[in-house]
Amino acid sequence: MVTRLSHLFVRTLREDPAEAEVASHRLLVRAGYIRRQAAGVFAWLPLGLRVKARIERIIREEMTAAGAQEVHFPALMPREPYEATGRWDEYGDLLFRLQDRKGGDYLLAPTHEEAFTLLVKDLYNSYKDLPLTLFQIQDKYRDEARPRAGLLRGREFTMKDAYSFDHTDEGLDRSYTAQRDAYERIFRRLGLEYVIVQADAGAMGGSRSEEFLHPTPVGEDTFVRTEGGYAANVEAFTTTAPEPIPFDGLPDPVVFDSPGTTTIQTLVDHANEVLDGERTAADTLKNVVLALTHLDGTREIVVVGLPGDRDVDAKRAEVAFAPAEVEPATEEDLARHPLLVRGFIGPWSPQGPMLGEESATGIRYLLDPRVVDGTSWITGANELDKHVHGLVAGRDFASDGFVEVASVRDGDPAPDGSGPVALARGMEIGHVFQLGRKYAEALGLKVLDENGKLVTVTMGSYGIGVTRILAIIAELSHDDRGLIWPETVSPFDVHVVATGKGDDAYRLAEQLVADLEAARLDVLYDDRPKASPGVKFGDAELIGVPRLVVAGRGAADGQVELWDRRTGDREVVSLADAVTRLTSR
Repeated sequence: MVTRLSHLFVRTLREDPAEAEVASHRLLVRAGYIRRQAAGVFAWLPLGLRVKARIERIIREEMTAAGAQEVHFPALMPREPYEATGRWDEYGDLLFRLQDRKGGDYLLAPTHEEAFTLLVKDLYNSYKDLPLTLFQIQDKYRDEARPRAGLLRGREFTMKDAYSFDHTDEGLDRSYTAQRDAYERIFRRLGLEYVIVQADAGAMGGSRSEEFLHPTPVGEDTFVRTEGGYAANVEAFTTTAPEPIPFDGLPDPVVFDSPGTTTIQTLVDHANEVLDGERTAADTLKNVVLALTHLDGTREIVVVGLPGDRDVDAKRAEVAFAPAEVEPATEEDLARHPLLVRGFIGPWSPQGPMLGEESATGIRYLLDPRVVDGTSWITGANELDKHVHGLVAGRDFASDGFVEVASVRDGDPAPDGSGPVALARGMEIGHVFQLGRKYAEALGLKVLDENGKLVTVTMGSYGIGVTRILAIIAELSHDDRGLIWPETVSPFDVHVVATGKGDDAYRLAEQLVADLEAARLDVLYDDRPKASPGVKFGDAELIGVPRLVVAGRGAADGQVELWDRRTGDREVVSLADAVTRLTSR
């Protein structure tokens, strides 16, 4: 098929859009692939749809090869199924909620577990109908507080989501493996480097969760990996806790004056002046006050104790306290709890309470897993300008539990014993879950097993961010002049440019595009008679079809110039040779 640029709905831009933060956003807008409609919402133009369709074709082929069948649900969904699974509330402000004219509640679906579950429940009732895997490629909606980076984090995005249905756990394992393997084939075909990491299931739930991350400096996810093969999102990383230490015979805690030491560094400096021995931040117990907003709207204040050389990681805290929302406590929160003395908070005070009683501040107190029994700390004494040293965990104070919110660092030991971890940045391109029976139980999806007994179906969920992948490929595939698409997803197989004032170039170009079309190649033909060569070449480089053919100065002799945008190579060849080379790949 031949598409003539003189008729294509496209306008390229010479300047970057003001709001663009990353290369993919700048180039996709400038080259006429997408146009901004609102924050995090984009219109797709013909060039963009062609690339998107090619990515979707690869996904469909591999999903079909893995035994999945395609369906398609509406984006507009009723409230009731999501309320039955608890996600009407769990998703919080991320949901786009709306009402119809009769007052019925609806949402723009962020994902479709409920819809798939109810569809299978409606049609299937026997183990003989299973295993079953269904998928769709659909637009999803999430009300991101800060949509950014163009297609990388938007409010509307296209996603492939698949769901497997089995009546045994062993069946789920097989379905999960089939989808996981299909994902590896998809990303290899798209030319995307990926790392499979352990992940937190979040609002999706389930027993097993793995993310496919593309390593990139612009990635929004931090993950860790070891040379021994361990990989995990920081949210799913678990701390290797040290063994408890005997504390019999240790001296009692001692309160000391510490005026103005409201930070860890000032506390360490002061302690090294007034106490024996050299102290570091790791010897202090930092106590961070967090505010949790629960689904019912109640606000709870908690204190988390962690080694002073660590900070609270916001994403890890979000996972640890889900589905509650987490934020640092405000001045108003602290004012409502007078026992919290800013800068001098601790789990113990000279006036009590004793171990096993209510915490010193009367607030739920949680500890980092490194704070094991027998460890000794310098921390706040819950009095202005006073700290305590020699405070021993398990003897002088206890907690209401342990929580994984501390930042992860290079060199931390991997929980599987495979060595120290290294941190890296990545962008999620796929996610696979073993959901188990959470949604089937909530929505009553049961089938008769081999013995005629009703059993609850077990499910898997498998997502790929289609539009995010497109943006990532654009991030990877460009130079300072424009996009350079991989052949697998390029909007066209060949871009033919006719230049010059005479008719020779256009006649030769017409013959070339006819020969390429006969060979079943998709051709973009720049036939604009009034556009200058500079404009045509600039547009060709910006649009990013990797194989270019220029009919210009050598046209009278039947010669064209082949350009390879990936390598920068240019070569003058005959028309016949050009057709042979372009059609032999």
